[in-house]
Amino acid sequence: MSAVDSTSVHPPSTSPYIGEAPPSPAGPLDSGELGLPEPPAVPLPRTLQVLRVSQRQIQFVFRWRRELGEVFRTRGVIGGGPVITSHPDHVRSLFTAKPELVPSLTAESPLLPIVGPNSVLTANGPRHLRQRKLLLPPFHGEAIERYVQMIAQASEREIDRWPVGVPFPLAPRMQAITLDVIMAGIFGIEGEPAPGTPERRLRGAVKYLAQASTWPLAQVGELMNIGRAEPVGLLRQGIAILDRCTYPVIEARRRAVDLQERTDILSLIMRAVTEDGEPLSDRELRDELLTLVLAGFETTANSLAWTWERLLRTPPAYERLREAVRSGEDAEEVVEATILEGMRSRPVIPSVGRRVAVPWRLGNYAVPAGTPVVMSILLVHHREDLYPEPFAFRPERWLGHKGGRGSRTYEWIPFGGGTRRCLGAALAMAEQRVVLEAMARRLDLEADRPEPEHAQHRNVTMIPARGARAIVRARRD
Repeated sequence: MSAVDSTSVHPPSTSPYIGEAPPSPAGPLDSGELGLPEPPAVPLPRTLQVLRVSQRQIQFVFRWRRELGEVFRTRGVIGGGPVITSHPDHVRSLFTAKPELVPSLTAESPLLPIVGPNSVLTANGPRHLRQRKLLLPPFHGEAIERYVQMIAQASEREIDRWPVGVPFPLAPRMQAITLDVIMAGIFGIEGEPAPGTPERRLRGAVKYLAQASTWPLAQVGELMNIGRAEPVGLLRQGIAILDRCTYPVIEARRRAVDLQERTDILSLIMRAVTEDGEPLSDRELRDELLTLVLAGFETTANSLAWTWERLLRTPPAYERLREAVRSGEDAEEVVEATILEGMRSRPVIPSVGRRVAVPWRLGNYAVPAGTPVVMSILLVHHREDLYPEPFAFRPERWLGHKGGRGSRTYEWIPFGGGTRRCLGAALAMAEQRVVLEAMARRLDLEADRPEPEHAQHRNVTMIPARGARAIVRARRD
């Protein structure tokens, strides 16, 4: 099987801030390519590399791309010496390959001791395809339309509570909205669950653990759990809290007399069966629920927080959004462009990986079978050839771009891709559209200070270190 030399041309762009990368062959090696060299390695001790990636990943990957090129090898927590790449053709080769040739690295990630081995996120092979097929229906088409009104109501309730004239972090407020949406969409509980119910306890546990995960001790706990399948230490205690709340929710729902009529995600997947007629076990349901709650809660909220952190430090972009929303002129397009740019410039998940099962070509280099290959979303999104002025926040780069993000499947990748693309991508985009529009329509915001917020790395996510602090100067009805 020969390497894929991607020479497809993207639709012409009307924006000077959208470009394309030169072709770079990638894919399974054929016999004529076996003499290619392996990628250059980062010349630092393994322990130092682990610390740098966990604490200062942005500086680490940008430094070594600058010094070693777009493909380089590291030594970290994942066995085999991960190779990092940032070329869209390399991404294409991995996203479009047969799943058995490129199993996901999430099965070896820090998420494994949190969400367990049965999650659609951490499973590989037939189990992953089975879980994905069961979970896919609630995240498409009419289901998303049902969630939109729910998201709008949650947004309006939350915005009404925000203080005026006082600095506060937006990230926890975004989390409050996403948590309301999750409780309604996944569990069918709109607004605050009733006191004393399992859902109320689960909601409180998720909120508490989200706050606790920003504490310095939480990072120590993450390092202690690297490479483990089961949680230990502080993480074990946190997971135990979630489990004590999650299993009663599952038990109560199994007894619900209206289970067959309910349209929430938990009820749908509880009723679903495999091709062999098997339903999900309580443990499988638990793993999927934690995946949906934690992944949807954390990522969407912080995507919104990052977008506002960037907007408030780019006044022309903020003014354009506010004017478009309040006038109704091109509002939909400007909102979409702002979200796309926010997720490009500050991807909450900064990388995604595969372990190649056969020798693989990555441009001028080759890696042996068994090598973990990490696609740096952060580096792909900041290529000068793809996105001129990549460190500038420019939503206008997406305005009028023929084909939109759809033509940049391997260049704009905050949701991953291929058979591992985020199941909740459509819901996350819908949620961001509704919340961003509501905030732009009702609030006059400004940053609490001019300096941009640094990124803080938490588990596999990259979040605003100060929570995207802002000040509401005026609120409209």
